[in-house]
Amino acid sequence: MINLQSLLDDNKSYETICQLRWPAGVCCPHCESSEVTKQGRDTTQPARQKYRCMCCHRYFDDLTGTVLAGHHQPLRVWILCLYLMGLNLSNAQIAQELGLNRDDVQGMTEQLRQGIVTRQPEPVLSGAVECDEVYVVAGHKGHPAAVKKRDGVADGGV
Repeated sequence: MINLQSLLDDNKSYETICQLRWPAGVCCPHCESSEVTKQGRDTTQPARQKYRCMCCHRYFDDLTGTVLAGHHQPLRVWILCLYLMGLNLSNAQIAQELGLNRDDVQGMTEQLRQGIVTRQPEPVLSGAVECDEVYVVAGHKGHPAAVKKRDGVADGGV
């Protein structure tokens, strides 16, 4: 069996996250100021850069404000978990591949799914938009008499 975790490099993972998160340069996730200073590296994950905002004076790092923040698992484990989720593997299979407890993987996948849903941008409609009229009464599928009765229309009369 191939150890997938050994295929990812922490430095490249953090570089990629930074490029995707801050294409125009690092900015504070709290006040969105671009006036930030580097404050060294994280002691547990040396590839993780720490910053301080000069406007709001708050500290943050590469993952602050993301679904990946505040966890004991390294970034490469989260990326691999997301990749394996994309392959439609079950939580049990992901746990086996990553060498983790099933409960830990359950929590990780729930958090990743929730992060994906909450970060999804609102659709913006433009130009000519058409919409068909559809009204479905829940619980009455295949029972038109129940729908008529519910709407106050007597059987046989319109």
